[in-house]
Amino acid sequence: MPDDAIARPVVAERGLLRFLTCGSVDDGKSTLIGRLLFNAELVLADQMEALERESRRFGTTGGDIDFSLLLDGLEDERQQRITIDVAYRFFATPRRSFIVADTPGHEQYTRNMVTGASTADLAVLLVDARKGVLTQTRRHSLVCSLLGIRHVVLAVNKLDLVGYDRAVFERIAEDYGSVAAGLGFASLQMIPISAREGDNITGRSPNMPWYEGPSLLE
Repeated sequence: MPDDAIARPVVAERGLLRFLTCGSVDDGKSTLIGRLLFNAELVLADQMEALERESRRFGTTGGDIDFSLLLDGLEDERQQRITIDVAYRFFATPRRSFIVADTPGHEQYTRNMVTGASTADLAVLLVDARKGVLTQTRRHSLVCSLLGIRHVVLAVNKLDLVGYDRAVFERIAEDYGSVAAGLGFASLQMIPISAREGDNITGRSPNMPWYEGPSLLE
């Protein structure tokens, strides 16, 4: 995440940034946080073994590791393959520490999303590259604005599923720019990512040489 997008929270919290992931259902919020934890080497060996077993049982990735299962802890969440409750996780990089709230995307659980957003300084709003800006994308953006969140990162996820197409990213970025224009955000960074494959999460991805901005954690 760029420094200009998080300068105020970092100063206020001595290097601790509280943020949430939000967006519509199945946009990859839990997978993103699971990938962050994995890349930060915070997944222990026994947790990894359990994750491999759970991925075979509940996963949606065709036998590969399903990072979302690190967050979807309730049995109902795994069976329904959605996030219901808010899951909080702590992780750190050499530069700063983070507390992230993984919030549900389903309209039915918007109240739980509000709970997660109420203590956040920054929102990472995910959009599925195949679907673009949806009603719940707009709703979560409005909630963030009403709760005083002024720093937003739009993470256009699943770029791998659209062939890392620059035009897809730019179209969604333009659409969301129109949504955000009237919401009073102090900073807005737009990043093309693939949470499943790890593209532009902790470092720049060679799969998108056309993107010259920072990765999510930069």
